Amino acid sequence: MADKERMDYTEYFADVMRIMSSKGLLLATWKDAGTTANAMTIGWGMIGIIWGRPIWQVVVRPSRYTYQLMEREKFFSVNVMPKSLDAALKLCGVASGRDRDKLTDAKLTAVRGEGVGAPVIRESVIHYECHVLHANDFIPEAMIPDIRTGCYPSGDYHRIFWGEIVDCRVDRARVRELP
Repeated sequence: MADKERMDYTEYFADVMRIMSSKGLLLATWKDAGTTANAMTIGWGMIGIIWGRPIWQVVVRPSRYTYQLMEREKFFSVNVMPKSLDAALKLCGVASGRDRDKLTDAKLTAVRGEGVGAPVIRESVIHYECHVLHANDFIPEAMIPDIRTGCYPSGDYHRIFWGEIVDCRVDRARVRELP
């Protein structure tokens, strides 16, 4: 993307974690063979090193439409949105992509990323393109009781997707637009 330059995945780490826990980030994957994307707002995730590789761990519940897309596509992006697009971020967190094109409704544009071709939200300030290396389910019996009852009262436990960060980019001119 011409307006974004490569960055080290650890750059802006504190800002990205703060924004994820307060406003959320957009997790995007393809709905079909790379022409239509879906995005959902995420508030949980981690960046780190696993297997000597930079990793985004994202969690998605099986009940979410994004889950079946993540299982099929094996590529995703994590997008950090400017504060001016809070309404779009909210829409992507409450609406389902099963029955509507959330990105069109939110006036957001998915483009093919330069790393692995995952959908990247053009309007994002920062994005990370990831290739799923592994996925596994939470084990309810291994959780402490207050997490199990507080976060999973209906038993809809997340699957963890371990995505190698293969490309990350920033529009430095727009960093001041972050929340």
